[in-house]
Amino acid sequence: MPLNKEDYQEPNCPFNTEQWQKEAPVRQIPVERAVDRVNEDLSRNDYAGAERTLKYWMEEARLGRDRKGEFSLHNELMGLYRKLGRRDEALEHAAAALALVDELEYGDTVSGGTAYVNAATVYKAFGMPQEALSAFLRAESIYGSIFIHGDGITPDIRLGGLYNNKGLALQDLGRYQEARECYEKAMEIMAMIPGSEPELAISCLNLADTATAQYGSVVGRPLVMAELDRAWGYLNAEGQVQDGNYAFVCEKCAPIFGFYGQQDRKDELENRAAKIYGQR
Repeated sequence: MPLNKEDYQEPNCPFNTEQWQKEAPVRQIPVERAVDRVNEDLSRNDYAGAERTLKYWMEEARLGRDRKGEFSLHNELMGLYRKLGRRDEALEHAAAALALVDELEYGDTVSGGTAYVNAATVYKAFGMPQEALSAFLRAESIYGSIFIHGDGITPDIRLGGLYNNKGLALQDLGRYQEARECYEKAMEIMAMIPGSEPELAISCLNLADTATAQYGSVVGRPLVMAELDRAWGYLNAEGQVQDGNYAFVCEKCAPIFGFYGQQDRKDELENRAAKIYGQR
């Protein structure tokens, strides 16, 4: 007569938890260290190095079941792929980050708002202005509950960046007056933040492009020239920190000056960026 398992094995005590499968504890990745390394890579214009760093830590976060770490890295990766023009990968990481906003219950936090801004910027970059505007409005709702209060606005560069980028989406949709109001609101906020001259310059150039789109190159030219001069003043303000962000802004602004026939300024900004990247 064959033996059954219960004939030779002692029954498990119901209070003995060792019989149950245990899940390994979460291993958190050093997010700040990873981002610092990425910023070092970007300051040298080393996009391939930044991608390697982010992908390495993403794998570590997944292996360690560190969902908060994954969230931070999805935000970094969508921004990197947006800059590199890699649409599918940027959209993939944007979707993953927004899914984690809900999973991690970040819907009323600065981190959640920033994820929506980052995703919206990706949508805008790849020709999806309506999707971008929807995400910007969600971010504005979150940021509004944090930075805007009864006695005014808490100046924060993230809030200024939101309005700058929201204006771009509105401009793509032909809503020029609303776009202009967003840029002006961004400048109002940025003006209260020390060292934000590069971002103020970007707002001026956005206003120049809006004038061209709304009024045409001939009628809008006086407004365009005024905004170009104002942007140039911000880019040459005393005390500019010559870092990766300044180099990136110089690269971003240079072709706009060139588009409007200001080749000398375009060349100067490109040289500044190259010099900064070469020093790192």
